[in-house]
Amino acid sequence: MKLKATERTALKQDSNFPTSPRRPVALSPLHPFSLSPRLRVFPALLVFSLLVFSSSGFAQGRRSARKGSHSSALPKSMSPEANELVERAIDVICTERRKDPKGSHPIDEMQASPSLPVYSAEAVTGAQRAQRLLPVAKDLVTASIEKLATEYKLQQSKSFTLNMQRAIGRVQSVRKVKPDMASRDNASVFLRRPQTITFGTIFLAGLPSDEAMISVLAHELVHIADGDGESLRSLFRAVGKRASGLIRMRIYEQRAEELTCDLVGAMAARSFVSETPDYSPLPRRISRAVQHNCVEDDEGDEDHLSPRNTIRALLALSPSFAHELVYGQMPSRSIRSN
Repeated sequence: MKLKATERTALKQDSNFPTSPRRPVALSPLHPFSLSPRLRVFPALLVFSLLVFSSSGFAQGRRSARKGSHSSALPKSMSPEANELVERAIDVICTERRKDPKGSHPIDEMQASPSLPVYSAEAVTGAQRAQRLLPVAKDLVTASIEKLATEYKLQQSKSFTLNMQRAIGRVQSVRKVKPDMASRDNASVFLRRPQTITFGTIFLAGLPSDEAMISVLAHELVHIADGDGESLRSLFRAVGKRASGLIRMRIYEQRAEELTCDLVGAMAARSFVSETPDYSPLPRRISRAVQHNCVEDDEGDEDHLSPRNTIRALLALSPSFAHELVYGQMPSRSIRSN
């Protein structure tokens, strides 16, 4: 059975937690979820929230004279002012996580937690939230991928257009969230069962907000969208190349895929916030998309940036998102259009 790359929260291999025999979970019946009338009346907000994640304000990568996907030089990096904004935004995200009653658990804390049975109250509540939000996440992922394809000028290719159609079809075919104690603090998809997202019970319990759950669901849906045929490979390369220059790290291959999944997750969560307004401060709600990356043990690997570098790359790719976090309001037209 082939396992697709996943939202991996475990920072190290851990064999200290024995897995107890699983008992079947009896989830309470879930009502079919559809977009409410309030969600349907905000198309303009949806368009704007996707535009928030435009990264064209930073210098584009230079074309390499060499053949191949890896250039010898990184594109131009952020200005000192842009870098300062990103660092301030990271501080806002992690400060909000500590103050937020619905703040996500950092992934290094999740890893250190004891295993959580699927029938525990926290896991059942998390599974119900994920299943309820799955239809919304699918639509937001579709819109976000299409927005990125336009931004990175990938729709000019006929082959990419066909791949996009297949990718969107795979996203819309997903039907189920499966809680799994053995998966602990991870979420994953098996391409043999592309209609199901497997969620570790610790992860389900560690994401108590709708915004955080939308973000992680969207991450896994992008893996499903890519599929066996690597339908989104050109998008992954484009995002990775731009991020490589902005934060001065080489982000290629699997790292580029994981970062793009995180980017779509943040875009989807931001759109969800626009469509479901409430009285919570804007920085608090949008920070929930990435709060689980506010770790003390900040380690990455060959396939993943470290959690805090993931936040840094996402904010570098989206200066408008960083502006909203720091200033608590939508940026001016000049910032959005840069």
